Amino acid sequence: MHEMKLMASDETLYTVIGEIEKLLDENQCPETLKMIMLVAVEEIFVNIAHYAYGGNPGEAVIGLDVIPNPKSCRIVFRDKGIPYNPLEKTDPDITLSAEEREIGGLGIYMVKQSMDKVEYRYEDGYNILTIEKNIDDSASEE
Repeated sequence: MHEMKLMASDETLYTVIGEIEKLLDENQCPETLKMIMLVAVEEIFVNIAHYAYGGNPGEAVIGLDVIPNPKSCRIVFRDKGIPYNPLEKTDPDITLSAEEREIGGLGIYMVKQSMDKVEYRYEDGYNILTIEKNIDDSASEE
C-alpha cells in the first residue's frame, strides 16, 4: 500500500489529489472512474481538514492500494481527530429543493452512492474511513 502522511489542510489537498491521480493513472484506471474517485477523495480530505481536529491543525494519513481480481482501488483515510463516523449521518432528502434541505451531508452521501464499498471504524485512536471502487476494465463504460 502506498501511504502519505501530511497536515490535513486546504493547502495540502492538491498534493493528495495529485498523488492519488498519479497512482490511478499508473494502474490504468479508466478516466471516468478516476474522476469519481478524485471527487470522493476531495470530499473526504476536506472534511478531515475542516472538522476532524475542531479547527486546529492535524495530521492525515492516506493510503492507496490496488487489489487484483477483480481490479479495484482502495483508499484509506486515517486521522486522530474527534471520533466521528460519517456513515451514521442520515442521508439528505434529495427530493427536497436546495432551499428546503439542511446544510451538510451531501458530500458523504455522494461518496456512498459512487463507491462500491465505504467502511468506517475507530481503532487505536484513529478514525479510519475506507472507500473502494472497482476499476476493472470490463466494468468500465469507456
